[in-house]
Amino acid sequence: MKFTALVASSVLAVSATQVPWQLHTSRNVSAFGSDVRRMELSSLSSDEFAVAGHQSFPSHQVRVKRVKDFCDPTVKMYSGYLDVDYGAKHLFFYFFESRNEPDSDPVLMWDRAVFTVHPKLEETARNGIRMHGMIRPTCSFWINRLREYVPSDYGETISTTEEAAKNVQAFVTIFFETFSKFKGREFHMSGESYGGRYLPVFASEIMDQNKRAEAGGFAPINLKSVLIGNGLTDFKSMYEAYYEIQCKNLSVVPFQDISTCVAMKQALPRCLNMYTKECVDRMDAVGCAMAAQFCDSILKVPYMAAHRNPYDMTKPCTAEELASSLCYPLTKYINNFLDLPETRKALGVHPSVGNYTGCSRDVGIRFSHSLDHFHSNQHYIAGLLERGIKVLIYVGTYDYICNWVGNQKWTESLDWTGSAAYISEKDREWSVDGKVAGITRSAHGLTFATVNAAGHMVPYDKPKEALVMLNNWLEGKEL
Repeated sequence: MKFTALVASSVLAVSATQVPWQLHTSRNVSAFGSDVRRMELSSLSSDEFAVAGHQSFPSHQVRVKRVKDFCDPTVKMYSGYLDVDYGAKHLFFYFFESRNEPDSDPVLMWDRAVFTVHPKLEETARNGIRMHGMIRPTCSFWINRLREYVPSDYGETISTTEEAAKNVQAFVTIFFETFSKFKGREFHMSGESYGGRYLPVFASEIMDQNKRAEAGGFAPINLKSVLIGNGLTDFKSMYEAYYEIQCKNLSVVPFQDISTCVAMKQALPRCLNMYTKECVDRMDAVGCAMAAQFCDSILKVPYMAAHRNPYDMTKPCTAEELASSLCYPLTKYINNFLDLPETRKALGVHPSVGNYTGCSRDVGIRFSHSLDHFHSNQHYIAGLLERGIKVLIYVGTYDYICNWVGNQKWTESLDWTGSAAYISEKDREWSVDGKVAGITRSAHGLTFATVNAAGHMVPYDKPKEALVMLNNWLEGKEL
């Protein structure tokens, strides 16, 4: 089975004193709150944006254009923006049609988190060396850093995943209603890292709104599954795992001093108690900050003092390298590539938009102040599973920051009707070309899988294994 890819990117702000740029200058109309206008991708121009709206979302509209002479000439590509709050904020997206059967293949959304690098950009930065994961015929969305809702001079400020979910649901609805050839297709939502927080919430919002859509005479979105790679879904489980991944013989030989591990083990109960009380039960900003500071001091600080890459425990990385490139020099080339005038022009990036940045410190601070990343998301996962939505949790074994031990913990403690069957299943090996690629367990729609010798970004480290895993998942096959 092949698929269509939908990719969305960063949300930008425009000052209220600027001339609104949500519409092309040749247009004198706005789609905000308008009735749905059907469009065909083949009719889109590469010189100006077509504008689409939906009466159910009066403060949102989507602009989209064809992208030509960029990256891969064998694939039809489109880019554009979701304009939020009457143009106060903008979410960039990138769309690839399938090479195989664009009129019938399912749609895959890739939602970028702050720690990740999109495989297509890595491929470009590698001067044309194709990754296995990008050879596959695709029909996909790329949504890059949905967390990156930056402040604007008017309209609401987004600082929680639940708030962002409403905009994502609006975007997906407008897209499917406008480009009706995709209506009813199987839809799969995927991402990694902080995606462990927002994908369960986004998918749940889509499921909740499907009932309202049907009542209003619109076709529901045919959501089939959620795929989360190296996700941060439950912070408490990850805190427990930070001790185990450093001090037990799991993915790598223990590298901390025994005395350091003893100190971690002794302080861990206090860390977990403080976290549960302040960050879960009370949700108190001051108390939670103090709890996180204590937990980080005993669990994360020793790791960083070891000068190891937090995204791959087998590789060195200094504090300076982490700050400048997230321990991956390739990110600098990607930033430079995206800021080239010809790249910005091809993608339709407005001249008023500043330079591309992989991570926004200001946005991260605002989400942290709302305690967004401390929310546990297992209940969202359970709700999706109870409604027949399949969930794949895959994790590279060399990752520290969102490691497989923590993800395994919360999947095994998940409260849902399939839990007994899932727990009773035994881990088994899965293979690619006769070689063991990791372990997996599956029951009643929930699948957990590790990818051996991969770090935080599985498609980057193990592209072939990642492709096999994705193909099998979309085709309904076991790993």
